[in-house]
Parts: sequence; C-alpha cells; structure tokens
Amino acid sequence: HVQLVESGGGLVEAGGSLRLSCTTSEHTSITYAMGWFRQAPGKEREFVAGLSWDGFTTAYSDSVKGRFTISRGSTKNTVFLEMNSLKTEDTAVYFCQANGNWGALLSASGLTYWGKGTPVTVSS
Repeated sequence: HVQLVESGGGLVEAGGSLRLSCTTSEHTSITYAMGWFRQAPGKEREFVAGLSWDGFTTAYSDSVKGRFTISRGSTKNTVFLEMNSLKTEDTAVYFCQANGNWGALLSASGLTYWGKGTPVTVSS
C-alpha cells in the first residue's frame, strides 16, 4: 500500500521561497516515478514537476521551470519540491503523486497514488 504525506505548505509573500516535502516509504520513492501536481481554486489539477524512479530524469511545467526544483532526499523516503521566486499564480493545493510509469505520471494516468495535499498561498 502506497502512502504519501505532503507537508511544508503555508503562506509566503511573492518572491519568497518554500520547500514542500512528500514523505513515503523508501521502497516507493525508488520504485515509482514521483511527481508534484497542483490545483488552484476553480481550476483543474495540473502537472508541476516529476522525478523518475532512478532519480536521473526530471521534468517541469513551463510555468515553474527555472524556479522550482524536485529532488529526492538523502534518506530516499522523501521527495522535495523547492519553490523559489514564488508568484501569486503559484497559489494552489500541491499534491504528491507516485506512479508506476514515468510517462503516465506526467499525465496522471495509469497506476496512480495521491497524497492529500498541502496548501500554498502566495500573497502580493
């Protein structure tokens, strides 16, 4: 059973930084592709960043490229999303996803597991 627990969300001013954490088992982190999605009020859930199971491949949406970084912690049971230069449009609930297939992770399809999300609010 795959469990994902997000943390690290909160209120931050525009231009600031936050680091989100997705805690799971080490087995999950190194077996599944891991990713972050977000859902703003009234909008559909969208892809933010992804990390392949082996940690060698990353992907980012155009809207966060150069500002956000996804990585796996040294203990391998945590996946981080470092968010810098935050904008008001980054305000959303951020969800962690584990997926058995890299390509499916990007489209949130196939064998997919979700956490309950952590809210991020960026004020102007």
